[in-house]
Amino acid sequence: MVRNLVESAAPKMEKALEHLAEELNGLRTGRASTALVDNLMVEHYGAMQPLKAMASLNTPDARSIAITPWDKTALPAIEKAIREAQALGLNPMNDGATIRLNIPALTEDRRREIVKSLGSKVEECRITMRNIRHDVLKDVQKLEKAKEATQDDTKFAEAELNKKIDAFQKRIEELEAAKTKELMEI
Repeated sequence: MVRNLVESAAPKMEKALEHLAEELNGLRTGRASTALVDNLMVEHYGAMQPLKAMASLNTPDARSIAITPWDKTALPAIEKAIREAQALGLNPMNDGATIRLNIPALTEDRRREIVKSLGSKVEECRITMRNIRHDVLKDVQKLEKAKEATQDDTKFAEAELNKKIDAFQKRIEELEAAKTKELMEI
């Protein structure tokens, strides 16, 4: 029973790591990537939808993103959502059929701001990992109080969870280092 609880933590931690990777892909690095706007929420026909569900996204060159909505009436809503997304800091150009986003080179100050936001996203992931560990340990301690597990089981669970956390922390640090390097490249 205790082993099952400990093993149930790994998929949750993996999901948290995947979420972090998605968040990091959405950070602007100075070159065009559709990941910047993939999950941008757009209000259309009274419902919020991710941009990737409403339009085809592509990068015709290293410095621009082209957004072609399947429904041309969505152009103003998409344009408004991009303008309101403060984290992007992009100015859309609408030609009536396609919205183009030119990705300007990042200034040194902007790079440092993005690295700071990267740090906060990484810290959120670490907190999530610790919360997962805490929840599993709480469940194991409940089993111990109910006399369904021993103190040794609790210590085993704690040791195994710490090993898992350490392994995931290494992966988080690798993601962070790679993204920081990518951001600081000129």
